[in-house]
Amino acid sequence: LNALDGFECDNSASASAALREGFGILLRSLYPVCPHIAQELWQELGYTKEHSDLLDAPWPKVDENALKKDEIELMLQVNGKLRGSILVAASATREAIEKIAIDSDAFKNIANGAPPKKLIVVPGRLVNIVV
Repeated sequence: LNALDGFECDNSASASAALREGFGILLRSLYPVCPHIAQELWQELGYTKEHSDLLDAPWPKVDENALKKDEIELMLQVNGKLRGSILVAASATREAIEKIAIDSDAFKNIANGAPPKKLIVVPGRLVNIVV
């Protein structure tokens, strides 16, 4: 519902199709809780022509490739205190993550030119730099 609420439709065919698919998924999710209202909205919005009744409509299938992220956000700690975050490629190596963390503005502002004594990388979660 939040995704549908924040969706900005630019009146293109692909945006309209995405919005229509979103409403279809919402109505399928609401059907077990409020079947009469969901069925009525399903019919009024014209989904009955595509999928028959809401009771017989198939559940959407999950696309595993769409769930994969290209970039992940890691929390950046300096001396154990949260100082910001960094974006790194999901497939980044430990060395690449360390370099991005050391080159970040948050670390440079706190370190004042001092080199890091120790770097701790928790994959997928955070980077802690001890100065």
